[in-house]
Amino acid sequence: MAIDRYTEPSHTLWAALAQRASENDSDIEESVRSIIEEVRRDSDEALLRFENRFDGAGFTCPSQMEVSQDEVREAEAAVPQDLKDAIVAAYSNIRRFHEAQMPQVVDVETAPGVRCIQKAVPVRRVGLYIPGGRAPLFSTVLMLAAPAKVAGCKEIVLCTPPGKDGKANPVIVYAASLCGCTSIFKVGGAQAVAAMACGTQLIGRCDKIYGPGNRFVMKAKQMVGLTQAAIDMPAGPSEVMVLADSSADPEFVASDFLSQSEHGPDSQSILVCDSQEVADAVEAAVERQTALLSRGGIVAQALSHSRIIVFKDRNDIIDFANEYAPEHLIVSLEDPWSAVDRIHAAGSVFVGNYTPESAGDYASGTNHTLPTSGWARSFSGLNLDAFMRKMTIQEISREGLEGLGGTIRTMAMAEGLDAHAAAVSLRLGTNEQ
Repeated sequence: MAIDRYTEPSHTLWAALAQRASENDSDIEESVRSIIEEVRRDSDEALLRFENRFDGAGFTCPSQMEVSQDEVREAEAAVPQDLKDAIVAAYSNIRRFHEAQMPQVVDVETAPGVRCIQKAVPVRRVGLYIPGGRAPLFSTVLMLAAPAKVAGCKEIVLCTPPGKDGKANPVIVYAASLCGCTSIFKVGGAQAVAAMACGTQLIGRCDKIYGPGNRFVMKAKQMVGLTQAAIDMPAGPSEVMVLADSSADPEFVASDFLSQSEHGPDSQSILVCDSQEVADAVEAAVERQTALLSRGGIVAQALSHSRIIVFKDRNDIIDFANEYAPEHLIVSLEDPWSAVDRIHAAGSVFVGNYTPESAGDYASGTNHTLPTSGWARSFSGLNLDAFMRKMTIQEISREGLEGLGGTIRTMAMAEGLDAHAAAVSLRLGTNEQ
């Protein structure tokens, strides 16, 4: 299984080499639009139809789509104790890191008698989407619900698709309960996004929607994000870039290269290294390790559009990483921090040979919900700020307005907005317009 390799590619090729594997989703637009419209029109009855059609849940009434307290207790009993312990440990680290992000109040007197304040307030009602299917992402519950709880969101709504037995994945339910989700619904796909964005009798309207999903879910998020509810960030297939030199262990590098490849056939892994020897060693390790993986077929498809790029110059290695703007960036270079200090476009960075990408995916404390497809140039990974909004407050005394009034009136009149100027003049008892 040969991985495409490029040696000292010229700068004119960098943009092409930074391209991701992408699918044209125009074929699903009409279908997703129809689902959203049906949910908006028919509310819970539409959800019932879609769940029975797409997930085969066999629900007979809308109330069955909500996870009951009995189901929460059943789920907790079904999860093995060692997995519970692991989830609790990961939750503790994630919560601790996000608690440290709590923004401070800004309170400044910008001029005598003019007080300006900025404070963060939580998003009131958040909707979290957690995929089920072949790899139920209970870890994503921790990454979304833990910071929502820390931020102080009043209501935390979670939607996840049911299995054929009409039940939600027990580990997802356990993690949601641990994190303090206020309600859990057995609803998946575009219909779940539509319900959280538009609101139904069962699932009230949410102010912002978070979480990953398949093409239908992501298209639904894009559509509702235009008119119905805010969304966390644009997202696409998973990706990782590894920067490596002779100081890196090829087996470690290969394991990180493959950890993203197993997410799905459209995932992408990129190795940028400084010699053919490193490239050869990593490629051989990738082949050995792939043969041992349970998702080897998916990995092989992902590797078909993955790449190895060789630059002799360390500066080119770092510059290409910024050009690509990876979701996950592993820095396995000698003196790694000198390289990290020059990185300005990455979702999350993993430094040194003993910092696997999977640590961030699960338990180190950082958030694994990250921008993909080059969006790391302009978007942050999910953090506490995503569950809060900044609100400004101001208070001006009469003396303050006397000092500032002339400035306000002059600017307002220059813009032809005399009512703005009058709002000052009336307060100060002047006739100036």
